[in-house]
Amino acid sequence: MRNNQPNSQSRTAPLAMSDTKLDSRPVLARVSRFSLRGQKKFLLGGLGILGFLAVWELIPRLGIVQERFLPPASEVVIELLMSLGSSAVWIAIGETLYAWFIGLAIAVIGAILSGFLIGSSRFLKKATHSTIEFLRPVPSVALIPLAVLLFGARIESTLLLVIYAAYWPVLIQVLYGVADVDAVANDTAKSYRLGALARIRYVVWPTALPYVMTGLRLAAAVALILAITAELIIGSPGLGREISVAQAGGAVTQMYSLVLVTGLLGVVINSGLRFAEKRMLSWHISTRKEEIA
Repeated sequence: MRNNQPNSQSRTAPLAMSDTKLDSRPVLARVSRFSLRGQKKFLLGGLGILGFLAVWELIPRLGIVQERFLPPASEVVIELLMSLGSSAVWIAIGETLYAWFIGLAIAVIGAILSGFLIGSSRFLKKATHSTIEFLRPVPSVALIPLAVLLFGARIESTLLLVIYAAYWPVLIQVLYGVADVDAVANDTAKSYRLGALARIRYVVWPTALPYVMTGLRLAAAVALILAITAELIIGSPGLGREISVAQAGGAVTQMYSLVLVTGLLGVVINSGLRFAEKRMLSWHISTRKEEIA
């Protein structure tokens, strides 16, 4: 007798192929949606920049502001491209980034350590609350006379301002992150007799990490602002001092081109930190919501 039952392989193969096709469609749809969204954001961002430059170009051309005070955007952009071929500008950029990075690193490490220490102790939170609330609103610019008295027009003056300004955003975010630890997860870790370091590593740190990254992005922007401000006012080496020298020498176009350089630095730093945040928090619900939206 012939076996009329179909072969199991022939019966399952079309199903496997159809399952593969069905599984690949959502992936392709998501990829195409992400690419279209990225193109749209890039296009809108480019149009915004072009609109800003067009308005800037028209203001001095129409005589609303004299060109000696506000050169046209085309002249400033040409000066910017020419200045990027000069080693002096790159040296100034390197000096600014060096002070920014060193000050930010010291502030972030100090804020994370002190934040975990204070946040883990109810006594320390109560004992330091008034001190933190008193020191945090003090503007870093108010410390410029102290920095000049201590270090003069050197990079240490810039570091003092950058560290002070960048410390508080990270500390506050770390305190919020430590306070947000789930009580059940903490009790579970204690019931498994995990030590203090193990609880910090497996329970507290994953909860606080999104807060730390938010504080880092805020602190990075503040640190760049204070680094350039210190260079402008104190005269420590960097882009701020080059802007001050150009302004004092009447090189207005060069001054505006250096201001654009500082803006580009801010964009690059923020974009880099946003990328690092998405990579480090790819498991977090906030990052997944951004990808789905």
